[in-house]
Amino acid sequence: MRARYGVPLGIAAAGAAGLIYSAGFEARSFRLRRVTVPVLPPGVRPLRVLQVSDIHMVCGQRKKQRWLRSLAGLRPDFVINTGDNLSDPEGVPEVMDALGPLMEFPGAYVFGSNDYYGPTLRNPARYLYEKVQGRHGLNGNAPATNVVHNPWEELRDGFDAAGWLNLTNTRNSLKIDGFEIELTGLDDPHIKRDRYARVAGGPSAAADLSLGVVHAPYLRALDAFAADGYPLILAGHTHGGQLCIPFYGALVTNCDLDTERVKGLSTYTEAESGRTSYMHVSAGCGTSRYTPVRFACPPEATLLTLTTRTSA
Repeated sequence: MRARYGVPLGIAAAGAAGLIYSAGFEARSFRLRRVTVPVLPPGVRPLRVLQVSDIHMVCGQRKKQRWLRSLAGLRPDFVINTGDNLSDPEGVPEVMDALGPLMEFPGAYVFGSNDYYGPTLRNPARYLYEKVQGRHGLNGNAPATNVVHNPWEELRDGFDAAGWLNLTNTRNSLKIDGFEIELTGLDDPHIKRDRYARVAGGPSAAADLSLGVVHAPYLRALDAFAADGYPLILAGHTHGGQLCIPFYGALVTNCDLDTERVKGLSTYTEAESGRTSYMHVSAGCGTSRYTPVRFACPPEATLLTLTTRTSA
């Protein structure tokens, strides 16, 4: 009996324990990442930017809502929301409630695919298969059928009413203590809604700082922002790999970005121009309602402290 059933039962028990941990604890173990990015011109005080991403709100997620509300205590200079706020078509009121205290601060947003469409049940192994095939979202895959259309217009109207800037394939700007920050955004490349030609041309000469903002960090978007000379690009989408291997890292990014830059601060160089940008990819604070698990990749928001550039 012991030889025949001991090992399979042990494997099953370990798997069950891992599932309980990843769904019951880690997926609800919210963290704040802090990074410093030297992109400001000399003589400017540090600026604190709070990035929230991939909330994937499902009705009833009270702990996540309380945690998001608590982030207002950080008193950021401005907030950037890099999309995928929803994983439930009924979740807009709870997103607005959770982000309400943060909307007292200046902010801007882009949307991700899950703001427009409801999630579908997928075999997680498909992400590995699509990585091998080089197909992600609508980039190489056929459009999904019978999808749920989320009430993204309500989300947009709520953010707009709070004064947050809509960066959907457009430019806009914030002024913080007289310092002008240009924000150039793209709609989600994961579902081929990005239109860089509408915002091409690089940072405005009138701006003191220019940032690129996009939900999914596809290489075509990163190449365009970096080649145009944006010093910092903010993105989300990857969930940091979501199910990672301890001491190894992520297996997938759900886009064509390499796994080494699946989350956190890194740099990105566009090959033809040789220009390099800082890039921060948020691992986000949610999951799809159909895969409510995280392993070795806790949910997060990020407080970026922008400081003066170091001399070359």
